[in-house]
Amino acid sequence: MDLRYSESEQKFRRELRTWLAAAVPAHGAGPPFDDLPARRDYDLRWQRKLYDAGYAGMNWPREYGGRGATLVEQLIYHEETVRARAPFTGITFVGLLHGGPTLIVAGSELQKKRHLPAILRGEEVWCQCFSEPSAGSDLAGLRTRAVRQGDHYVVNGQKIWTSWADIADYGELLVRTDPNAPKHKGISWLILPMKSPGIEIRPLRTLHGGAEFNQVFFEDVRVPVENLVGAENGGWKVTNVTLRFERGTAFASQIFNMGETMAVLAALARRVTRHDAAAWEDRGLRRELGHLRAELDALWALLKYSIAEAERTGMPGLGGSAIKLVYSEVFARLGQIGMRLVARAGLSREDLAGLPVGRMAFAELGSLSSSIAAGSSQIQRNIIAERILGLPKE
Repeated sequence: MDLRYSESEQKFRRELRTWLAAAVPAHGAGPPFDDLPARRDYDLRWQRKLYDAGYAGMNWPREYGGRGATLVEQLIYHEETVRARAPFTGITFVGLLHGGPTLIVAGSELQKKRHLPAILRGEEVWCQCFSEPSAGSDLAGLRTRAVRQGDHYVVNGQKIWTSWADIADYGELLVRTDPNAPKHKGISWLILPMKSPGIEIRPLRTLHGGAEFNQVFFEDVRVPVENLVGAENGGWKVTNVTLRFERGTAFASQIFNMGETMAVLAALARRVTRHDAAAWEDRGLRRELGHLRAELDALWALLKYSIAEAERTGMPGLGGSAIKLVYSEVFARLGQIGMRLVARAGLSREDLAGLPVGRMAFAELGSLSSSIAAGSSQIQRNIIAERILGLPKE
């Protein structure tokens, strides 16, 4: 991959930057973190503006409402939206970054036409019903059952850590359709209408103070057979498509945003004092930040490599596990440094005296989940060892 940008790509950057300069201030500040209905409305209105301006679904096919752009242009899009402090994908992230790309690769034509344009227009919110209390990081150990009865699957079981389940329209649902098959062979991937009878949702409040995560319980929930993505009992193959997007290109905005956080950290270190001197005077701190900056640059290059592979093959490769692992580790260290700098003020979790305490607290607390979400760090190490390096299985 040529890591330099072409003239046409630079032209696209200039046009996007000009549009963002007007559109972001006009959209206004976001609602409180814990007001989920207001956040849903805010994020979906922004998504509709992107769609109307031609910036939704950057590399999605044009026939489904996308722009049909190259993945390099998608990378530029992530850079510029973070730089402009545009609304993050937020509540729309599962549909845009996981569900939609999975349907593009593995969905039927009917499923693509039904859901892809609606996701891009900001008319559907998706959630991911994968994790279960009894399975832990062993996703293939799931127990939620789906039994086919005529034109429907009848689902019973439980999911956990389901982001935005209480305000979602659809969910990516993994179920066991053959309990007698080896655990990786008896799984199916269903499109779940979240307002179906028999679904109970219980919010889980986090250290952030919000309740974006949920427990979801299923009691005789009927899902149309036409909502099956891929083959029955072939859901593990479809799941790996979803996970590769989740661990690969989906992190582009977060990685670039960490670079912005590093700039905030450097400015913060020049303002706060330690032992009658600015914290920035500590050589150890400057060395630590320098190493992190170098790791972020390497991570950005690795992401570009992954995008080049996705452009060639149609989806991210196994290198997405390396991206996710390094991202989680760098994120954690950024949060730790930030909290060291704000010290006791971090207990407030809100900005104080003009200092970005809230951002530092959010980074520290958010990094705790980053080592688990989208597959734990240990799972990523196993994938890297076994599938990339060819080492013996654990």
